[in-house]
Amino acid sequence: MKFLRYRKNNEVHYGILKEDDSNKIIRIEGSPFTSYKKSEKEDELNKVKILTPCDYSKAVCVGLNYRDHAEEFNLPIPKSPILFIKPSTAALALDETILKPKMCERLDFEAELAVIIKKTAHKVKIEDAPEYILGYTCANDVTARDLQPKEGQWTLSKGFDTFCPFGPYITTDIDPTSLNIKSILDGDVKQSSNTKNLIFNVEYLVSYISNIMSLNPGDLILTGTPSGICKMDDGASITVEIEGLGKLTNIIKYEQ
Repeated sequence: MKFLRYRKNNEVHYGILKEDDSNKIIRIEGSPFTSYKKSEKEDELNKVKILTPCDYSKAVCVGLNYRDHAEEFNLPIPKSPILFIKPSTAALALDETILKPKMCERLDFEAELAVIIKKTAHKVKIEDAPEYILGYTCANDVTARDLQPKEGQWTLSKGFDTFCPFGPYITTDIDPTSLNIKSILDGDVKQSSNTKNLIFNVEYLVSYISNIMSLNPGDLILTGTPSGICKMDDGASITVEIEGLGKLTNIIKYEQ
């Protein structure tokens, strides 16, 4: 099942992408985070504005969670997850514009699998983690690379407005352990890997993070990026594509 959130006639709705017609949305009453029921109304995908698939109170991100990405920066393989947070003001939807701030000299993309939390998660055991996950989506951990100190504390370089694109929808019925993931910059594939190469898997991350901080419904966990990241120029198009989860495309604009 694929949940999405969209705007039509200045009203925001949740819906389910129709399985036999990918251009049709079945509007739902309620929310996938609480309870819902399908309505009799349908909307056409190409006639609505797709929003981020949910609001979040925080996006908890994992650094250096692919072995090849750590090696790319000549950094040791972490023994425990490296965490940082993107604020809710960084959220960005499909087809919206990523803004490079003036203080940034190099703006990078990072294709990532994002986990969407279904219900409040507090000190969750690894074996219980799946029941706290609503589903998965594509995300781009946009980074002002020149502002990222090697010693850590990455929020400055990763927390700007528009630096957390995610979507286009939440897929619930998929196994996240072996999904092809790639980034495509202006038509050229730059990153190509598989989630089986994660150092810390999804269940471990949900448990580990929830034992540090409570995760709220709609919160994201960005699970890390593989090697191949590079600079995005003004006007560039960047797409994150994950097997079974769709494509997330955004355009880059440099602030003057």
